[in-house]
Amino acid sequence: MPELKRLAILDDYQGVALSMGPWDRLPNSLAIEVFRDTLKDREALVQRLLPFDAILGMRERTPFPASLIERLPNLKLLITTGERNRGFDVAAAKARGIVVSGTPGAGAPTVDITWALILNLLRNVPAEMESLRAGRWQTTVGTSAGGLTLGVVGLGKLGTAVAKVGAALGMKVIAWSQNLTPEKAAAAGVEYATKEELFARADVITLHVILSDRSRGLVGAADIARMKPGAILVNTSRGPLIDQPALIAALNEKKIRAGIDVFEEEPLPPDAPILACPNTMLTPHLGYVSTQAYAAYFEGAVAAVEAYLAGKPIMELPA
Repeated sequence: MPELKRLAILDDYQGVALSMGPWDRLPNSLAIEVFRDTLKDREALVQRLLPFDAILGMRERTPFPASLIERLPNLKLLITTGERNRGFDVAAAKARGIVVSGTPGAGAPTVDITWALILNLLRNVPAEMESLRAGRWQTTVGTSAGGLTLGVVGLGKLGTAVAKVGAALGMKVIAWSQNLTPEKAAAAGVEYATKEELFARADVITLHVILSDRSRGLVGAADIARMKPGAILVNTSRGPLIDQPALIAALNEKKIRAGIDVFEEEPLPPDAPILACPNTMLTPHLGYVSTQAYAAYFEGAVAAVEAYLAGKPIMELPA
């Protein structure tokens, strides 16, 4: 039967992995070590991971390209939280005989964060909270969601869920993506718009597309320039979907507002230019971070280890 001696749990920022999963189900002979930081230095990362024959990666916090995988000769089992991971070179892993497994998730917590960003920006909640703490009372006038136009870029599972909330709040919902057709939009109960129309018409624009070569830089300077003065751009998908210099310029000129949960570099460096931008609400990639999702991830990781040890791997990712 297959054996495993050492399991590394990576990037446990909050220090909760061991308390939120049924790790006691695993054999006592399997040593588990948790790392709470993300190593960017490749040599340091290789030295850290070299002794482990099993590794659990938290989403895409630490990528596993072929150049890293080929330097980990002891690795037998690589697990990602979630059902896919575009930061893992699955083909390279499988070519070396490494099993790559995913885990189930729970619900759609990214929808929560999307609406937290939108509603806080519309009603100026962070500014009003700080104003209240400073002894002032009602210093701004917010805007209700009802009657505004919500532009959804990407009408998949998450985009459709976000659209339904917008409709429930009384918003007019329009949508566009590279694959969306008017028929698919109508089936989801929203109006199809071209990309140009969406950026020009929407009061709030929210992105829900997968990062790929085709979608990298999907929102460029011309798109941002089409936005209404004071319109809100929300990104809870991936940072590189937006042209960052164009976004930062528009924010610094106070042309638009932005709710951003994802960044080109994560964790975000303390000197990142966007941190100094006005008209923003920024969160540290909380989209998938919930007690329910974490519990599902770590339960799934334990099940993946058990299945590997039984010689019957589960939820293997396609190459």
